[in-house]
Amino acid sequence: MAERLSAREVVALLADDFSEIPYPKRRSKPDGPLAWQGYDASRARAAERTGEQESVVCGTAHVEGVRAVLIAFEFGFLGGSLGERTGDRLEAAYRYAREHRLPVVPLVATGGSRMQEGMLALSQLQRVARESALTRAAGLPQIAVLRDPTTGGGWATLGAGADVVLALPGAQVGFAGSRVRPPDADPAAYTAEAQVAAGAADAVVRPHELRRTLGLWLRLLARPSGGPGDGPSTEPTPAPVPAPLGTTDLPATGWDAVRRARSPERPRAEVYLDAYFTHRAAVSGDRCGGTDPGMLCGFGEHRGRTVAYAAQTGTATRPAGYRTATRLIRLADRLGIPVLTLVDTPGAANDAEAERAGAGAAIADLFTTVAAARTPITTLLIGEGGSGGALALAAPGSTYATPDSYFSVIAPELAAAILKRAPEEVEATADQLRIRPQDLAELGVVAPPGDEDRPRHP
Repeated sequence: MAERLSAREVVALLADDFSEIPYPKRRSKPDGPLAWQGYDASRARAAERTGEQESVVCGTAHVEGVRAVLIAFEFGFLGGSLGERTGDRLEAAYRYAREHRLPVVPLVATGGSRMQEGMLALSQLQRVARESALTRAAGLPQIAVLRDPTTGGGWATLGAGADVVLALPGAQVGFAGSRVRPPDADPAAYTAEAQVAAGAADAVVRPHELRRTLGLWLRLLARPSGGPGDGPSTEPTPAPVPAPLGTTDLPATGWDAVRRARSPERPRAEVYLDAYFTHRAAVSGDRCGGTDPGMLCGFGEHRGRTVAYAAQTGTATRPAGYRTATRLIRLADRLGIPVLTLVDTPGAANDAEAERAGAGAAIADLFTTVAAARTPITTLLIGEGGSGGALALAAPGSTYATPDSYFSVIAPELAAAILKRAPEEVEATADQLRIRPQDLAELGVVAPPGDEDRPRHP
């Protein structure tokens, strides 16, 4: 179990200059809207024990120099449960964030909705969801920190609904709280670590690293231009193209291009990302129950500016990888952050598990997301470009290729097999497919060498 800090202790751990925002006044009936006997006495005891008047404390603070609205749950106040007055405070916090163009950071520790207020308490989830949606539409990021416990509607709105989800080690995280689960339920499934493994959260962060990690995320998402302003840029510029890190001479034949792209000595995505970004932070998971280590996604800083990235690592991309890239591009598009994609895959995973996981739908969604994006997307082909599984990540009209790469409608071996050619004809088939970088430039599939320095427009 993670250490349970009070609301003000966790704020002090992460931020400076905390100042509460004004809360609306609400007149309550004796023992609340349901006249639940003893409810007023329970609230009075909770207030005496915690020093708080409600289960959330909301205000503004600076996290590593970036001003944000913090929503800190006080679990000691009736289990951090949500009631009508909690909803009043949450609504006020989100509205303040929109009015002042500030990111929102929910520091969640809650057992769910308050039973003593019945359905009126549960309906606060709809209220919170609307405020979150309005804040999302305003182009403001939401970064949640999951404390212990994060269960029920608090997890299903403020937690799982955030753009980036960080969690403390060992925190209990799940829609079902510990007292309402099936008796034979595996407790390990209801942890922060399990939610990261299932693609529902991005990372587990140790307490002593949380301030720095949260500060990095806020700088990347709330100050994408690197300037002093509190809001994201509304006029993104294209992401610069990383310089090729491998060989500089072009392949002589199609098969030479294939051989070089498949070479284990060729630079992979991690090398490009490390060379391109000063700092970067990864998002993980498709929010549908899956992760794919073969698709690296996140945001990084390049020459003082935030650039989002989605990079294939040379493996067959799984449905969760495509969905994670789609999630990344949609977030970048909403925040006005340019996107860099690195293409390197022999193709989409085509095993039975991938089909059951919805490979076709995941690829289709990524194609549509790239096509509809308003923010500029720039693509560099750094290795294998295998069919539609690679093309889905490529930006039309803004794709470039390194000398040790190729792009093909199908692998030369498979093309020869379909044409019923002998194995010794595979190399000739590679030439016929015209898959070399220079062939692709001549065909207009990728930009010609040197064109990466020209101005590009959204």
